[in-house]
Amino acid sequence: MTAASLTRRRFIVTSAAVAGALVVGVTVRGLRRPSLRGAGAGSVLNAFVRIAPSGQVTLVMPKVEMGQGTYTSLPMLIAEELEVDLDKVTLEAAPPDPAVYGFPVDPEAPEGIERDQATGTSLSIIQCWTPLRQAGATARLMLLQAAAKRWRVPLDSCHAEHAEIVHAPSGRRATYGTLARAAAALPLPAAPPLKDPKSFRLIGRATPRRDTPSKVNGSAVFGIDARPPRAKVAVLAISPVSGGRIAGPLASDTALAVRGVTQVVDEGDVVAVVAEHTWAAVKGMQALKPQWTGGDNATVQQAAIVAELESAVREPGVIAATKGNPGAAGAHAATHHEAVYHQPFLAHATLEPMNCTVDWRKDKCEIWVGTQVPDRAVAKLADLGLTPPQIELHNHLIGGGFGRRLEVDGIVIAARIARHVEGPVRVLWPRTEDIQHDRYRPYYVDRLSAALDAHGRPLSWRHTIAGAGLWALYYGEATVPKGIDYDAVTSAGDLVYPLENMEVRFVRRDPPGVPTGWWRGVGPTRSVFVVESFIDELAAAAQQDPVRYRRALLKDPRMLAVLELAADRAGWGMGLPAGSGRGVSIQHAFGSYLAQVVEVSVNEKGAPRVERVVCAMDCGQVVNPDGVRAQLEGGVTFGLSAALANEITIADGRVQQSNFNDFHSLRIADAPRIETHVLASREAPGGVGETGTACVAAALCNAIFAATGKRVRTLPVSRGLKV
Repeated sequence: MTAASLTRRRFIVTSAAVAGALVVGVTVRGLRRPSLRGAGAGSVLNAFVRIAPSGQVTLVMPKVEMGQGTYTSLPMLIAEELEVDLDKVTLEAAPPDPAVYGFPVDPEAPEGIERDQATGTSLSIIQCWTPLRQAGATARLMLLQAAAKRWRVPLDSCHAEHAEIVHAPSGRRATYGTLARAAAALPLPAAPPLKDPKSFRLIGRATPRRDTPSKVNGSAVFGIDARPPRAKVAVLAISPVSGGRIAGPLASDTALAVRGVTQVVDEGDVVAVVAEHTWAAVKGMQALKPQWTGGDNATVQQAAIVAELESAVREPGVIAATKGNPGAAGAHAATHHEAVYHQPFLAHATLEPMNCTVDWRKDKCEIWVGTQVPDRAVAKLADLGLTPPQIELHNHLIGGGFGRRLEVDGIVIAARIARHVEGPVRVLWPRTEDIQHDRYRPYYVDRLSAALDAHGRPLSWRHTIAGAGLWALYYGEATVPKGIDYDAVTSAGDLVYPLENMEVRFVRRDPPGVPTGWWRGVGPTRSVFVVESFIDELAAAAQQDPVRYRRALLKDPRMLAVLELAADRAGWGMGLPAGSGRGVSIQHAFGSYLAQVVEVSVNEKGAPRVERVVCAMDCGQVVNPDGVRAQLEGGVTFGLSAALANEITIADGRVQQSNFNDFHSLRIADAPRIETHVLASREAPGGVGETGTACVAAALCNAIFAATGKRVRTLPVSRGLKV
């Protein structure tokens, strides 16, 4: 994302009204000014830094922490320019206020979409890179000006270091805290130049995660850990069929007879047993034994959904991207190649199950939760008669988001239950409810065809995608021009290969009775699998080495560089034991370039085992190398879990999977060795958190082909190898 153009007037707001603190804010053009008591002229803040008279530096975080490392990387941006040590910066979660803390959804997205306060799509560093650094640099300049004025010395004779202003000629020093009030009273300076990367002390240096100690010793507070005084516990059960309702009277008396159970709440499509503690609520739900009607979706079957998509992918659809004249170019082909790919419904299965604690009072609703979209949560509660001023939301650490907590259905359900309960209530989803009532990554069917010249190079490329319209479902139909789902065609309509004749079409089919949503890797995770698998098929059809084939098609030097690095570090071309193979996949997504090589071995029963994954990345300027490596390792592991064995299937409108016994995550014993190699770059930062997940499935399946000669076109691999 190109950083918003910031001017002096739009950039900074200062105030001496908060106990003499220096308040520095970052603005994004076009937003209203916030209600900051005593604030000077300026525009609205999306993030701001406070420096108190005590010297305490507080960063109000515009993003949430869900394991991706923002609580370390974003404070590094402020600390770098402000010249303070990282451990001197404390964090405060931003309240739900997209006008202050929001960013544009995506600079390349369709017009008409408002800013939001979401943490997702690997945008945290991209969006905050310039604004937070400018906030730190401006605060530093104002403190320098305050010190120079106090000492009556030239500004350029002073410098900042370790939260102090130093006048080297005289040896005088002043802490930021003692200068904060005077700095806040100064006129607004023009935005100062940012540091030259050569001068970075923190950015680019491997830095331990700040949240690791508390997560290791158990003191970290996630949403599920919130325990307001006198809070009760509610365990819920939701209709197993979307649209279903409670059938007949509940066995409420039996549930209430369980010691500790205080209440049964019946909302029709969801019921809850409220108790003094979790075990009583669980036993109460077992005694309640809710029975459900199926409703209109009780006849929905997986086979019918798949058949509909297989038919849809042969429809004309709408053109999402086109270049040249694919029809005319294909007329001169030596050969043609076509393939159809299937990708299943997927659950998020976050380590921390869905939960939300709510205290519903007469004139106020207080919420404790971990959410990727605090602003969306508040907005959705309007359906229950609440207005934003009535809602106080405490956002906590998230034990895995992966897109699941971009949805706020769990918060709305918790509020519906809390309306019937006196005092705070911790609404918990058992793992079965979590798996069986997710917002699933949609089932997709892709059909690709290519016309090849005598050397096996593509003269034309056609790609049709059939699946749900997630962009419209999330942001509204008005944001989908001409019926083109922006998310579904990402990394398909903007290929990394600069082909002269290509066409990408989209056919929207929202599955009946199956709620869908974004999953880690969003559009690229579905598009890269089919594009990179099909490119591998073309290389095989041309009887060419897969790396050499890609190299010949590419022109972007950054993409070529990561491909060469991954191939070199993986020992591409070197021999492997019998029954083993290497596969490659590349992508340009989230503003970053990534190449992966996967090594697999296949046993005598035909089951693959991933032995090694080599990643080479160019994500522009790296903020925290440790964070990049960790995110690649986590993303690869998450992606392999899905590609190898994960799928959600539907029978009679009901999800068939229920827990990790039938929705598998990769176990430690099966985890491969993962190597990461990051190219040094001065380019603007790209995203990292979802890249490894989006790229790995194709490399895995290409490696299986190299080892066995069997092409996997249907995920997961456990099903695709049987097709």
